[in-house]
Amino acid sequence: MESVGASKRTFEIIDMVPAMNLRGGDVKSSENLTGLVEFEDVCFSYPSRNDVTVLENFSLRIEQNTTVALVGQSGGGKSTVISLLERFYDIDSGSIKLDGINIKNLDPSVMRLNMGLVSQEPVLFGVSIFDNIAYGYNAKFGAAKKPSLEEIEKVAKAANALEFIMKFPEGFDTLVGERGVKLSGGQKQRIAIARALLIDPRILLLDEATSALDSQSEELVQEAIDRVMLGRTVIVVAHRLSTVRNAHQIVLLQDKKIVDKGNHDELLKRCEDYKTLVSKQLQSDKTLGCA
Repeated sequence: MESVGASKRTFEIIDMVPAMNLRGGDVKSSENLTGLVEFEDVCFSYPSRNDVTVLENFSLRIEQNTTVALVGQSGGGKSTVISLLERFYDIDSGSIKLDGINIKNLDPSVMRLNMGLVSQEPVLFGVSIFDNIAYGYNAKFGAAKKPSLEEIEKVAKAANALEFIMKFPEGFDTLVGERGVKLSGGQKQRIAIARALLIDPRILLLDEATSALDSQSEELVQEAIDRVMLGRTVIVVAHRLSTVRNAHQIVLLQDKKIVDKGNHDELLKRCEDYKTLVSKQLQSDKTLGCA
């Protein structure tokens, strides 16, 4: 009887119809994205708290092959921008376009294969390093295809991961443990960067990819990120200046809206809120250095 009760709930979940279809839409356009991103008057609130607006009249154009950094205080909506671009949620009003096409008209599954996401806490599975890097490869290049060891080594090298991987006795066959528990934070991030790089995404999304790392690991991860940014549209969410100061465009988000945007030098000259953010970061770095 316990099994019957449990199975009832299981089948209820299986039979649920999602509000957002995983497939369906313009597949050809989804496959051939160049990386032009446009947010037009976007308003959004999370379904669980629809009385709280997270983004209000948010408009931003990101040219292909450029890097844009989203900065500002916590809770300003920076990570939400990435979630909306991935279409994990649908917006309340406005539009989000890729190459001039509303993302609601694109095939979500195919569209996401043109995006590489590296978050603050990367998702690793309890399998080998090889399989963790290869995850998603067959979804993009065909179910029967598997990357060669040479391809895996190439992206691992680009992600500054090859050296530490080859120090393990079993190399790429090393099991990382549940959620990558056998690897350090910096090692997990570099595995995640290699995985993103393997599918050769047109758009690279970095959500606080270095914020939880020590200075030595951050340097290695940042070096890898700088290398894989070339030739892609990159959106970076970060607090640390080392991650954002070389971006083509820095966007300061505050109180649900864009306060100002420009490069690092421009914002330092004219934006008091950005100056405050920079001074706080410098003071924090100085304190940590003294410690």
